Amino acid sequence: MTRSNPTKRATIRDVAARAGVSVATASRVLSGSDYPVSARMRAKVTRAVTELDYVANAHARALSGARTKIIAMVSSTINSPFYADIAAGVSEEAAALDRLCIYATSGGEAEAELAIVSLMRQQQADAVILMGGVIPTREYRERMARYARNLSAAGCRLILCGRPEIGESSAIMVGYDNLAGARAITGHLASYGHQRILHLAGIEGNTTATDRVSGYRQAVEQHGLEDDPDLVMTGEFNRESGYRRIVRRLNRTGGKPDYTAIFAADDTVASGAMRALREAGVSLPRQVSVVGYNDSIPAEDLSPLLTTVHIPAAELGRTAVRVALAPSPPPRPVILNTHIVARESVTHPAEMP
Repeated sequence: MTRSNPTKRATIRDVAARAGVSVATASRVLSGSDYPVSARMRAKVTRAVTELDYVANAHARALSGARTKIIAMVSSTINSPFYADIAAGVSEEAAALDRLCIYATSGGEAEAELAIVSLMRQQQADAVILMGGVIPTREYRERMARYARNLSAAGCRLILCGRPEIGESSAIMVGYDNLAGARAITGHLASYGHQRILHLAGIEGNTTATDRVSGYRQAVEQHGLEDDPDLVMTGEFNRESGYRRIVRRLNRTGGKPDYTAIFAADDTVASGAMRALREAGVSLPRQVSVVGYNDSIPAEDLSPLLTTVHIPAAELGRTAVRVALAPSPPPRPVILNTHIVARESVTHPAEMP
């Protein structure tokens, strides 16, 4: 059987009539109520839903007191392999815990992020997970505090995944040891004898980038490396930014690298830098060693294979969901460890010209 009028949205009354049950019974089946309903009745309601192409009205569910069982995750972009890896973990854990998973992007716009958070509050989502580094202005912290309070009032938790704490108890921070990873990967280059290491940093003021610069500088001091401010170049977290910065620097230095190693802010930046060096006839890693951060695509697809810092991104996503749905929030931020994955892109430095 098919719907007689495909332009008219089916209602729960239509479902009940098609199944031959009361509206109350249909509602109990669709809301996942614990009220006992026979398997036969459930099957009839499920069949009617399919035949009528019925879509539940989430607003009506909220008014009835039924929770929507949604985990929402929000990032600034959908193009980041790192965010995709976190999202995979969120989706996996959400499904295991019988939650619908929604992924939205804000384009880095505060208004768009606010609209998404407000919608999830209206839908009575279980949690909103905001992913990625930020520039922690006063306005940002105040906005996050409002998010946390408003969501908490609706029974929803705000999870800051890879974002800094905001001093609001209802906002839970789940992250990774970003600074330690940067210090370790810079020290890894130093252990091969590299003294002059170029850091292709992320966006100036961004919390993720700032921690990696701090880790780099700690390693420079710890290992007695060349401490030249000109060896830190800020830019975007993407392939083209890595490419453009290296082209610009090579043009400035007559086409010859004035460093023996590069620590790129992430693996996509590393891939762009490697392309620029290769186009300039620089041998990798014989003339310049390169390392990245994240251990996501394209780390294992580059030539040479990229040595990088592994972030347990999928586990970060799974942890965010578990923390969001726990009976009570953790007393402090949940921080996961990072580690180096050594591949082929690092060797001992050649004699600099």
